[in-house]
Amino acid sequence: MKIASFNINSVKARLGNLTEWLKEASPDIVCLQELKCVDEAFPRSEIEDLGYNVATHGQKTYNGVAILSKLPLEDITRGLPGKDDDEQARYIEAVVSVNQKALRIASIYLPNGNPVNTEKFEYKLHWMDRLIDHAAMLLSYEEPLALLGDYNVIPTADDVHDPVAWADDALFRPETRAKFRELLSLGLTDAFRASHTEAHRYTFWDYQGGAWAKDNGIRIDHILLSPQAADRLIACDIDRNVRGREKPSDHVPIWAELDFSA
Repeated sequence: MKIASFNINSVKARLGNLTEWLKEASPDIVCLQELKCVDEAFPRSEIEDLGYNVATHGQKTYNGVAILSKLPLEDITRGLPGKDDDEQARYIEAVVSVNQKALRIASIYLPNGNPVNTEKFEYKLHWMDRLIDHAAMLLSYEEPLALLGDYNVIPTADDVHDPVAWADDALFRPETRAKFRELLSLGLTDAFRASHTEAHRYTFWDYQGGAWAKDNGIRIDHILLSPQAADRLIACDIDRNVRGREKPSDHVPIWAELDFSA
């Protein structure tokens, strides 16, 4: 089974880019972030025509997450538990059945948090606390679990082209990285790092300053696996070439293959 995450940066603006990649890569499940549209405006028919079931949690102009699946989606949860009045659409979760086994999937669009000396950074850290609490609860089920998405976290200096330049950015602040380590310490595995040891592999390149041409990127899109899912991990990689296409997202897909044959 191939699962993937892709911050599409406006699904309507980049629908052609998305459908082209879906046809090429043929993932079984895709978690999308930054839809930038309400549920009713999501291009559902175009995605369903490619054989996917669709679950969305949209928001006008900003944010928005979705799960696309070739398998039926069950037990859908929209919104990250822990704050009932949170209006930002940043989390959606569902369960699929694979060879009579349950796989729980979540699409995550973690807050950016910049500027650091504002309530936006506090919101980011509090959101991460809620994610840690919810992930701990999900891990207690002791089932295959995959938390995919744009975490807006640069885990280490190996995941950024210039650590000094990013030192005071909310994505690389010590507080942010500490929360991410706390999440991992629950027992989650970074699928990419479990498959690759080389430094400077990125999932995001800014539109400004010739970042793509200079390979001035960061790795902020992650697939985190529970022990029951990590045991099934075959491969994980980044579809870097997608960034070089016409009118691309500033992110590229990251994917993992899991073995559910037994």
